[in-house]
Amino acid sequence: MNTIQPRVFSGVQPTGNLHLGNYLGAIKRFVALQDDHDCIYCVVDMHSITVQMVHEDLADQTREVTAAFLAAGIDPEKHIVFNQSRVPQHAELAWIFNCVARMGWLNRMTQFKEKAGKDRENASVGLFAYPTLMAADILAYRATHVPVGDDQKQHLELTRDIAQKFNNDFSDRIAELGVGVEMMVGEEKVNGFFPLTEPLIEGPAPRVMSLRDGTKKMSKSDPSDLSRINLTDDADTIAKKIRKAKTDPAPLPSEVEGLKERPEAENLVTIFAALAETSRSAVISDFGGRQFSDFKPALAELAVEKLAPIAAEMRRISGDRAYVDGILKRGGERAEAEAEQVMKVARKIIGLLRD
Repeated sequence: MNTIQPRVFSGVQPTGNLHLGNYLGAIKRFVALQDDHDCIYCVVDMHSITVQMVHEDLADQTREVTAAFLAAGIDPEKHIVFNQSRVPQHAELAWIFNCVARMGWLNRMTQFKEKAGKDRENASVGLFAYPTLMAADILAYRATHVPVGDDQKQHLELTRDIAQKFNNDFSDRIAELGVGVEMMVGEEKVNGFFPLTEPLIEGPAPRVMSLRDGTKKMSKSDPSDLSRINLTDDADTIAKKIRKAKTDPAPLPSEVEGLKERPEAENLVTIFAALAETSRSAVISDFGGRQFSDFKPALAELAVEKLAPIAAEMRRISGDRAYVDGILKRGGERAEAEAEQVMKVARKIIGLLRD
């Protein structure tokens, strides 16, 4: 019986202005995964054109995300780091999956409804079919696990549906070629080519909110630069933004429950806990009952300690464009070689005449 080796696929869109929320919610977790998993780290630049087709700086944004990966500690020699558009098999498999997926499945995707808004008729086909490209990103390497946030869980479920339908539709051919692996569907053992990828959940990712409005997510699109800590901010800028972060006049509560209805206080405590790799209750145990005039300097010191070295390294790496491009080129070559092995079998299963 063939086996599929465990593998993690992680992707980040090159949207520019990476910030603390991107780091704590994704990149920091990706770095931790590489110690115990075989990982593929992808800058998903093709996804970036689903909403906005024309980007003047897409290439530089792709390099920025790559620099963030490397500055945070991802090892491009032990693992694969590349940008999606270098590997044409992603688009090829996405077309196959467009023919596997059903319109009803895609119509249920809430992210499309949110991004398209009321003018759905004017949204791009790419935005509608975004989840099938995401499925291809993952399954081009037969990845078994993907770290996902709440906004991507539905897409991963669709990836599993696509894999399962492909396996069912071509079950006889998969058996004939002897390329299947045994996997569980519910309580039943089945044979298929593509794995049913599982979400990788290692504790809840912190939800980092704006430093100017604790009810809104930290975002690169906020017009106020004081609303976010950019990964390229230096130590003085990080400390200044923490000092100027919006708070309320009351001291910190003595219990975590007291953070409810206090969004700015809750946000700063959450950031402290995430950076210190501790719990919010531990932070409250240390700072409960104290004023923000005591808490903010401690948070600023911690943020500078954790983020300033990453920011400095990111600026250094970004300054060497040839180095970053070399990493992506070599990673793309490695990724394409692996994806092509999967596609060769997928083409044979379907009956596409290629070799």
